[in-house]
Amino acid sequence: MKLGYHIGYWSSGPPEGALEAIRAAEELGFDSVWTAEGYGSDALTPLAWWGASTSRVTLGTNIVQMSARTPTATAMAAMTLDHLSGGRFVLGLGASGPQVVEGWYGQPYPRPLARTREYVDIVRKVVAREEPVTHSGRQYQLPLPGGTGLGKPLKSTVHPLRKHIPIYLAAEGPKNVALSAEICDGWLPLFFAPRTDGFYRAALEEGFARRAEPAKDFEVAASVPVIVHDDVEEAANLIKPALALYIGGMGAKDVNFHHDVFARMGYEEVADKVQDLYLGGHKAEATAAIPTRLVEDTALIGPPAKIRDELAAWEESVVTTLLVRGDAATLRTVADVLS
Repeated sequence: MKLGYHIGYWSSGPPEGALEAIRAAEELGFDSVWTAEGYGSDALTPLAWWGASTSRVTLGTNIVQMSARTPTATAMAAMTLDHLSGGRFVLGLGASGPQVVEGWYGQPYPRPLARTREYVDIVRKVVAREEPVTHSGRQYQLPLPGGTGLGKPLKSTVHPLRKHIPIYLAAEGPKNVALSAEICDGWLPLFFAPRTDGFYRAALEEGFARRAEPAKDFEVAASVPVIVHDDVEEAANLIKPALALYIGGMGAKDVNFHHDVFARMGYEEVADKVQDLYLGGHKAEATAAIPTRLVEDTALIGPPAKIRDELAAWEESVVTTLLVRGDAATLRTVADVLS
């Protein structure tokens, strides 16, 4: 199983020691480095800036939010970064949720699967550069009908370094996971648990069955917290606040995809309680309501021997890469334990 370093998105500013950690990841033999965006820092600029200090690792976005850019703008950025990195770029895309899409970007959220399908199709056309790009869909139209009437199909002035840049899709629900297998080169799961492997394996197989050609080297790069600590409870307590935020506060009461992941995992009552507490302003109580076993299902925590023992279940799952976080020292510790 490969290791990747996930920088994540920024909070109030750039994460301290990020460049040192990226360099350490490459020195330690990590396969990839990933950036993200929410509604603050973007994913592309840090990847280009810090990625310039690397020479080997794959550089990926986990994720670029589709509503933030038109498909052609995203394709332009992908081709640019692919050239600058010498063919090391992976484009990770995601639909995000209605709060961000409609509240931050001012874009419509309905029909995210259909929008994703069209978006990926346009990006593929731009990168392939086989002909001027046209698209007549329900979500996107190129050239735009109406307007001045002067729009015309265009082909990128830049010749791509690679005519096929890998695209991974961030997905949590079964239909979206299946879509990643059908039209993309990889899947970026969040809150994956090895004991739910069969559920996601079936969703992926459904998508693979719809492909015109068999998938080659399909990757599953899962964000997995790894905390090496003698005390399992203390390690779990470091992760619970973030889980409370995602389960309870990332989305509306009736539209929270992260909540739904844990409900499908068998923690519906826990997820409901955490959400009620969090949305009610009781963040500490929401955090305390998360059982350690839930953390252990989706993370590798505890003494080295425990982590190594539990790693076997991850290696037997559909996951091909573990994306871990932390500073340079943490990455060295994790690499030592997981090697």
